[in-house]
Amino acid sequence: MVASCIFETAGSHNERTMGTLGLGAGDVKRTLGRMAHEVLEDNKGPDNLVVVGVLKSGFPVAKRLAFVMTQIEGTTIPCGSLDIRAFRDDRTEGEDTADEGEIPFAVTGKRVILVDEVLQTGRTVRAAMDALMRHGRPERIQLAVLIDRGGRELPIEANYVGRKLEVADNEYIEVQLGVADCEDEVRVTRGEAACNS
Repeated sequence: MVASCIFETAGSHNERTMGTLGLGAGDVKRTLGRMAHEVLEDNKGPDNLVVVGVLKSGFPVAKRLAFVMTQIEGTTIPCGSLDIRAFRDDRTEGEDTADEGEIPFAVTGKRVILVDEVLQTGRTVRAAMDALMRHGRPERIQLAVLIDRGGRELPIEANYVGRKLEVADNEYIEVQLGVADCEDEVRVTRGEAACNS
């Protein structure tokens, strides 16, 4: 069976829309390539550089970014995942916040590229920095996001931005990256997205 990426509207499970394409597979590839070059140039190469992606959606972007930088430099750029649920300001009491992240390297003294897929309010990034500090004291933290949609509630800005997309308050940005049977893409939709077979 051929898989398809279905975007369900909030109104009805029977109504479905593919949303508006923001970035196609080629755009995503070129954007991540540009970001990788920017990170390496700003940091004068890969020495002392590590990448950490926010679970769940930021981690696939982080893995891809680290892989592209590894290809460019010919040396492995370490990549880990960060679970921020215990540090979110909207968590509910009693919520299971067992750490599912994995950072198999020391962050103390490292230049950490913190990666998420979409930057909006800044609250996720604030929680991510708190979570990251539990693993050590980095020399520097830089933020890389694939999409900046605006709408800040906290004074947080990314060092590296793939694309800026203007969207309405009732629209969502869905990033499909590294999802089985779905082409890499970014779509703007009015509902939640799911990749269904």
